Amino acid sequence: MRNIRNSQYLTQVQEIEASYVPELVPEVGALIYVDEVLYMGNGTEWLQICLPNLSTTNYGLFAQTGDSTPITGTTVESTLINGGVGTLSVPANSFLVGDTFRGDFAGVMSAKNGDTLRIKVKAGSVLLADSGPQSMPSTTNAVWSLSIDFTIRQIGSAGTASIVTLGNFLHIKQSNNTSEGFGFNNVNNTTFDTTIPNTLDVTIQWSSNNALNSIYSDIFVLNKIY
Repeated sequence: MRNIRNSQYLTQVQEIEASYVPELVPEVGALIYVDEVLYMGNGTEWLQICLPNLSTTNYGLFAQTGDSTPITGTTVESTLINGGVGTLSVPANSFLVGDTFRGDFAGVMSAKNGDTLRIKVKAGSVLLADSGPQSMPSTTNAVWSLSIDFTIRQIGSAGTASIVTLGNFLHIKQSNNTSEGFGFNNVNNTTFDTTIPNTLDVTIQWSSNNALNSIYSDIFVLNKIY
């Protein structure tokens, strides 16, 4: 066995039996993939190419590159997401059982004491999770964060597919630097459908149009974590 190293790859030249690669056409420069190893050779001597360790389970899907439009003084349900790089869409029939995703938001908010904030997580028009109305304390320019995790439990059409979603919302009180928040979770096994394209959206809705109620995100990153 002979090792060859360059700036990108560690490779090995080794003898392997022809039976190890069934139905191989022994031509110079042939590429084959056996047991998660890539080989190049001529049917007798093979160059084993050890590619860099590229993760196929944990990688970025989307990163927001500007502040979202402030949701201020309105009771209209509005998106918390602005444009960015990457994608928020998954093509039809692309989900696998166990696929897990995490979305992390951060931003700034103000609220009128006693008014409520409601968060909805959607795939297109399908509701994945709903925080319900959550009462807010009086706060001004408070830093907040929202983490949302999703796992695909089953794939298929509506009634067969299943997804679990969990959200955790926190904001920092400016008066004493303590954190307050709430959590929510839901399993959708009735209307979620993996046989159609799915596009993620997260929305906010205030209970009143008081001008003191305002929220926007300046960070949103979506990652596939399994």
